[in-house]
Amino acid sequence: MAELPALIKDLALILVVAGTVTLIFKWLKQPLVLGYLVAGFLVSPHMPYTMHVIDKADIQTWADIGVMFLLFSLGLDFSFKKILKMGISPIIASMSIIFSMALLGVGIGHAFGWNQMDSIFLGGMLAMSSTTIIYKAFDEMGLRQQRFAGLVMSVLILEDILAIVMMVMLSALANGQSPDGEEMLGSILRIGFFLILWFVVGLFVIPSFLRSTRKLMTDETMVIVALGLCCLMAWVSTTVGFSSAFGAFIMGSILAETIEADQIIRLVEPVKNLFGAIFFVSVGMLVDPIIIVQYAFPILILVIAILLGQGILGTGGFMLSGQPLKTAMRCGFSMAQIGEFAFIIASLGLSLGVISRFLYPVVVAVSVITTFLTPYMIRFAVPCYNHLEKRLPKQWLRRLNHLGSAQVHTPQEESKWQKLLRKIAVSTLIYTILCIATTTLMLTFFLPFVRSLLPHWWANAVCGAAMLVILAPLMRSLIMKHNRSEEFKALWIEGRLNRLPLIFTILVRIVIVASILFYICNYLSRIANAIVITLALIVIVLMILSRNLKRRSIRLERMFVKNLQSRDIEAQVHGRRRPLYEGRLLDRDIHISDFNLPNNSTWAGKRLQQLRFSNRFGVHVSSILRGRQRMNIPNGETIVFPGDRLQVIGNDEQLQQFGKAMNGELVPEDEHIEDREMKLQKLILTSRCPFIGKTLKDSGIRSKYNCMVVGIEEGQTNLTMINPTHIFKQGDIIWVVGERSSLKQLAMIN
Repeated sequence: MAELPALIKDLALILVVAGTVTLIFKWLKQPLVLGYLVAGFLVSPHMPYTMHVIDKADIQTWADIGVMFLLFSLGLDFSFKKILKMGISPIIASMSIIFSMALLGVGIGHAFGWNQMDSIFLGGMLAMSSTTIIYKAFDEMGLRQQRFAGLVMSVLILEDILAIVMMVMLSALANGQSPDGEEMLGSILRIGFFLILWFVVGLFVIPSFLRSTRKLMTDETMVIVALGLCCLMAWVSTTVGFSSAFGAFIMGSILAETIEADQIIRLVEPVKNLFGAIFFVSVGMLVDPIIIVQYAFPILILVIAILLGQGILGTGGFMLSGQPLKTAMRCGFSMAQIGEFAFIIASLGLSLGVISRFLYPVVVAVSVITTFLTPYMIRFAVPCYNHLEKRLPKQWLRRLNHLGSAQVHTPQEESKWQKLLRKIAVSTLIYTILCIATTTLMLTFFLPFVRSLLPHWWANAVCGAAMLVILAPLMRSLIMKHNRSEEFKALWIEGRLNRLPLIFTILVRIVIVASILFYICNYLSRIANAIVITLALIVIVLMILSRNLKRRSIRLERMFVKNLQSRDIEAQVHGRRRPLYEGRLLDRDIHISDFNLPNNSTWAGKRLQQLRFSNRFGVHVSSILRGRQRMNIPNGETIVFPGDRLQVIGNDEQLQQFGKAMNGELVPEDEHIEDREMKLQKLILTSRCPFIGKTLKDSGIRSKYNCMVVGIEEGQTNLTMINPTHIFKQGDIIWVVGERSSLKQLAMIN
């Protein structure tokens, strides 16, 4: 309890200062991240004129939790299926940009004479653009609905994913201190193994658990379960040698595939905001003005390197992915900054003790400067293109501008062999990882437990039987999967030359299963190899012939597919899934964007015919989503309401004008809202009251004076409802509800 007052004092200081500074930055229309950094600097020991944090260790612990929750929320917004649907273009752009910017950062570090790990970590920081800052800049500049903004956000999603992998790689390099090709390859294979294992197992277990407990889940229990799963996966990740942030991201990506994902995102948002603010404040606390002055020249060089590097190399990366020059320049110029992942990578380097302490404040200073310059870089892209358009030869410009249209938008049809081999490779990889992981867990944990209860050989027999029961459906699927597919049958019938390669694909999978069984039998029995091999082959034959195992394996696969598709099915049922023709519109410079109608919009309550969107902006409303209701192809009589999500078709310029008008045509705020308070007042009708001799309807109390009579006293304890035909007479006691000014006006005429 002795440490509690200091902790509360530090937390109060951080939150009060952060709240005050971020309000100022909100008023200045600057990113809140910068406000947190400034708040951290104000409460740090480097600022002698203000109060500062007492116990940095506790704040650093909370900051580490903040990183974990930030990446958990990032995983909730991420979908592996979304990446697969993007195609190869964003992958090419993100890989080329990260690789080139990382090399640029490493080169700058070596040029300044910094050590190897400083240069490597600097390269990782410079390679990561800020998703938060770019998204906010697009939103404030009204560019979020434009096509190039969608391309940038796709690349940023991939960059965030690659940043997670980069963090794991940097941790491996930092621990090894002597990175070589073999260590790099081993780290990549290890990441891939656990990534596939966790995702497959998580998608099988967690959606099934949430489905079975759906009726019991309230908001309170859901947030506890979600954060508990996040912390559990973080602990598992650190146990196997990865960071807690990596595990939190994986759990977020697993939960992103569940029906409850939107609810979890909404519930976790306040927790993420709280701990995320503490993290960014802790980053600002490390800013040392002396170091910034001392390293002013490297900071300037790094800022120029990011602006020119993303402007040139980023543009080149988008052009390699098939975008024309103008679009590529708008995309590349938009990414000219570093943000939250640079801080996370720098924190990782400091926690591992492999980077110099000066690097952190230098990177923070570079981030602040480039963040301020982001809107100007976005605006500068089009004038820069116009300048190049006048200077470049027409033939060069024509080729560069038609790179995008030269791309083949419809994927070439795969041959039967390509489809079959791709399916077999994916299923073989997944089932092999599951078998290896199950074997490792059983031999590591279950076997010692059984040996503590039973004699040695009995324990080995029980463990072997249990492993066989668990592994049998997985191994059968590994061998038999796709052997009866349409591609396999067609290739078998087409010619005898196909049959030997097809049989070979089966034999390869049999060898994999036999190797795993051989290892298990040899580990548990230590008997002759010939007997072990014979037993393995007998088990394989029995598994192939077993109809019970076939039913079990099919049931497991169907359960996995159901969990994988549950969120898409739920979105389709509730009308939130984008139409299939959206991709075709992109080829014609026309696309669909979603717009949420503000609650205080002047458009609310009006018919589409009155709003004349087609005449004013040249756009068309294809669908209106209201709650769980979807109205496709609304007619002119359809009324829009606050909170409606409009799916609008148009080009970049039309959609930008539409969004600007929608967010600009708002009901003005009432400056005298305090005077609109409703009051209840008693009124005794006098002889000069104009209401005497009139009925309630004819009196004009409601229509003329904007008040409402709620009751009349007739000598009873309680009020009685007044009859509309009641004729007022002198001495009547009525109770009236209305605004203060209206009641005052009534009292004056009475």
